[in-house]
Amino acid sequence: MATDPISASVLSLLRDRDPAIADLIAKEADRQATTLELIASENHVSPAVMHTMGTCLTNKYAEGYPGARYYGGCVFHDQVETIARDRARQMFNCRFANVQPHSGAQANTAAFMALMNPGETFASLVLKDGGHLSHGMKLNFSGRYHTPVHYPLHYEKSHPEFERIDYDAVRAVCMEHKPKVLMCGYSAYPRIIDFRKFREIADACGALLVADVAHIAGLIVGGAHPSPFPHAHVVTTTTHKTLRGPRGGLILTDDEELAKKIDKAVFPGVQGGPLMHIIASKAVAFGECLKPEFKTYARQTVQNARALAAALIEKGFRITTGGTDNHLMLVDLRGKSDQLTGADAEKWLEAAGLITNKNGIPDDPRPPKFTSGLRLGSPALTTRGLKEAEMKSVAVFIDTVLSAGLKGEGDLAAATHQVREQVRAMCAKFPLDG
Repeated sequence: MATDPISASVLSLLRDRDPAIADLIAKEADRQATTLELIASENHVSPAVMHTMGTCLTNKYAEGYPGARYYGGCVFHDQVETIARDRARQMFNCRFANVQPHSGAQANTAAFMALMNPGETFASLVLKDGGHLSHGMKLNFSGRYHTPVHYPLHYEKSHPEFERIDYDAVRAVCMEHKPKVLMCGYSAYPRIIDFRKFREIADACGALLVADVAHIAGLIVGGAHPSPFPHAHVVTTTTHKTLRGPRGGLILTDDEELAKKIDKAVFPGVQGGPLMHIIASKAVAFGECLKPEFKTYARQTVQNARALAAALIEKGFRITTGGTDNHLMLVDLRGKSDQLTGADAEKWLEAAGLITNKNGIPDDPRPPKFTSGLRLGSPALTTRGLKEAEMKSVAVFIDTVLSAGLKGEGDLAAATHQVREQVRAMCAKFPLDG
């Protein structure tokens, strides 16, 4: 349950005004407090970040940018947004930042509008191999209004770079199609991205390099992953995930002319009034990211992911690429059993208090509804304070539940009950902040 004074007062107010919603929020607070969050794209924000979102800033329209608004009364909002932009630039050591995108997908939408005309070609990793829906999925704006071409991973099992980016193939695809934009940065890729090599390919084919670092942004800021700057022309990211901020987007660049195009693409291109309460919360989160302890957090996040991957391998699971360099891993469940699907694993683990998400693996024979894989991440566990020793325990929890599930409902029920109590005990030992 929510325990800090502000959350308690909010719930008290809601119980009088809207008891149904108050009850659901209280239940969700309890769920988060008593479960272990292993979804790689989720995290736990600080109370300061959380409560900034619930301030009077939500009452104000502030279309435009600092010093050039279309509404009066924006003097303090200009200052808030300026602080957020300055901190974003400092975090990534770049010259320009747009903090207004409502999400990472909208940041990509604006970047595409700034850099391409409808119908023009861009290159990206195919979605099923770890890309993102806004990188060319046919039902998404990116696939409907532009022409995506895709580069593959290494698919040959005997290749030393199996399931990693095939940079020779990236070059071949780009030289053949001459895309306007080359995309890198992924939703389910566990290895270091060589931004320098991508820039060399982009220069060779005349493309602009866009790095979508939504997953690894916090690792970059914390010095646990190489930065896309100075190699990328444009960088997009979410502000949650490893950055531990509110749900939102961010666009960065070192190029003044591109910055002007990006600003116009965000407003009035794809958005109207910015969410000033969210921008203020971004500023608070960015301030936290600039503190020395955030570097410790980023390093521990990677160490925890590596420890979890190694412990799962010891239990007989196969981790794609053989491990991880960042905060996430893809578990090929077929290494445990050909009968085990991501859908089953996700459901069984959730019942035991372990929150995960099914995920396709490279060249997955199963459809997205079922998948052969499970995506696991360490950001939220690291925020709680868990370290390598606890990661080994988490691997035992996972193995206990999934092994029991393969034996039958009776074994699964017993294992689920046992692990659920162990998870509750671990959550009590490592409580959420606030």
